[in-house]
Amino acid sequence: MAELHRQSAVDIANAVRAGRVQAVEICASALAHIERIGSPDSGFIKIFRERALLRAEAVDKIVQAGLDPGRLAGVPFGVADHFDVALQPTTAGSRLSAEGPFAHRDAKAIMLLEAAGAVLVGRQNMDEFTYGFVTVNAHYGTTPNPHDKDRLAGGACGGSAVAVANETVPISLASDINGSIRIPAALCGVIGLAPTYGDFPNEGTQSLVESLDVVGPVARQIDDVVLVRDVLRDGAPERSAVPRGPLRFGRLKGWFDQNVEDPMRAAMKPVWEEFGRVSLDLKHVDLARAAASLIIAAEGANLHRASLVHDPGIYGATTRDRLLAGLLMPADDYLQAIRFQTWIRTRAQQLFEHCDVFITPAAPGFAPLIEDPFIEFDGVRTPARSHLGIYTQPISLMGLPSIVLPLAHSGPLPLGVQLIAAPGGEQTLFEAASLLFKNGIASVPGVPESQ
Repeated sequence: MAELHRQSAVDIANAVRAGRVQAVEICASALAHIERIGSPDSGFIKIFRERALLRAEAVDKIVQAGLDPGRLAGVPFGVADHFDVALQPTTAGSRLSAEGPFAHRDAKAIMLLEAAGAVLVGRQNMDEFTYGFVTVNAHYGTTPNPHDKDRLAGGACGGSAVAVANETVPISLASDINGSIRIPAALCGVIGLAPTYGDFPNEGTQSLVESLDVVGPVARQIDDVVLVRDVLRDGAPERSAVPRGPLRFGRLKGWFDQNVEDPMRAAMKPVWEEFGRVSLDLKHVDLARAAASLIIAAEGANLHRASLVHDPGIYGATTRDRLLAGLLMPADDYLQAIRFQTWIRTRAQQLFEHCDVFITPAAPGFAPLIEDPFIEFDGVRTPARSHLGIYTQPISLMGLPSIVLPLAHSGPLPLGVQLIAAPGGEQTLFEAASLLFKNGIASVPGVPESQ
């Protein structure tokens, strides 16, 4: 059977709506691809075969009746493991809820995509409770990078990026607190959007930190990201328009110019030369990252307090230790972090008086090895689990939307560039992203057939 699922979401939907291909064929092709690769390498850890095929059949019946099944007709998609799926336990990469309770309904984002004709095929691997940047899961295994299985996929929602990178599904849904979408997108060579807080509905997702968490898409085509965002916003008006005239690009230096590894610096050089002629240095980004870490530790620990007291052994060791440390955090530290967040958000938004879009690396360099999961940070070997998001984490605290694109000339493995806009500036991000693709600076790599 031709692997029909490898097409873009836009192309699949157009073909299904026109009756050129059946949604059931697309769905069966995607499911076969998942099974051929296997878990967790495919990115998927739970498959909803019966549900998916029934949903695809329903889409075909709508087409046969001469009706329009929606803008995502027949498009297979996956979600990270912390999205509610009706009649399934929401495990969020953990054993805590593996035996229930069962979700009464799908997450709002799933309902909106399926109302537009999409077909959910399964859940994807992630760091336990999205607490990490590696997708090394004590319960469901390590999902490797599809470009080199000896290397990390990034995280927390690495399974979602891997499933898109290996062309099992054209789109995935995940969420981003610190870079959980953007880091795996960068390391796996796909597109990942972390929208403005509240841009997409997060009802029915088991969030670790509700004050920062945003739902977002992963895809191989920018048009697919735009389409998914339009569906998920469900007719809501745009918060801001694309600036008139040529976009003004700028390069954030300071913190974002430190700890950049040589391959990343070389890959970023064409970007900086073409779009980074204006440079600005936002002060106190190190404190922004520290404040984000404090907020996450405190809110995550508070959310899991009862379970930690009752049975801490049910958590993976790394997650447990970080949550227990959060329980010991003084309230004053958390309050100071919240105050700092308010201050730096105001400072960051003032930057957009000078530029419309800012550019930074997405991650320091190539994906680290699974057997040696460390990066150099300020000259010290530091765990990748906590430090791969050094350029994404501060942007989340500042409340700025950002999108990661794969660089065209990254070398043997993918590397990503991060584009940042003012709150509500997703349309500006899409305009900027399209320009980088058009100019040959961004390009989605293919996964080697041997992988």
